[in-house]
Amino acid sequence: MGMSLSEIFDLRSIKTDFDGKTKESALAELIDSISVLNPGCDRNELFTAIMEREKKMSTGIGNGGAIPHAACKGIASMSGAIGISKQGIDYGALDNEPVHIVFLFAINEKADENHLRVLNQLFRLVQSEGLALIKNAKNAEEIHAILFRMHQ
Repeated sequence: MGMSLSEIFDLRSIKTDFDGKTKESALAELIDSISVLNPGCDRNELFTAIMEREKKMSTGIGNGGAIPHAACKGIASMSGAIGISKQGIDYGALDNEPVHIVFLFAINEKADENHLRVLNQLFRLVQSEGLALIKNAKNAEEIHAILFRMHQ
């Protein structure tokens, strides 16, 4: 079945007071969270991989959400971080609207197709009422509980 969103997005990597004002600073802040939880994942390598992915096509998929993702050697399976921006980030999203929630995740270089299932779950989340619940959550615990409920 694979990992649930609440397993991928560790409570300690959910940022409700997101400082990132630009796409690059937002991604760097979330990558820092992932590298703290996964010391074997090189922060600069992950940032470069994420930015290369963004050059191909923005992961700002619309509706105020973005799902940047890339592979990193030091990740056991999958690891993610979430950033909530109340004011919005100029992300270059496909709908040209600001991004309010960034779901960044890193996968092991040898990852199977499980990450495609996670991408699909996140895409459905961004297109659902769950996104508003997350955006309006008061703290990381509330967001983590929403992710857990979505997997049930």
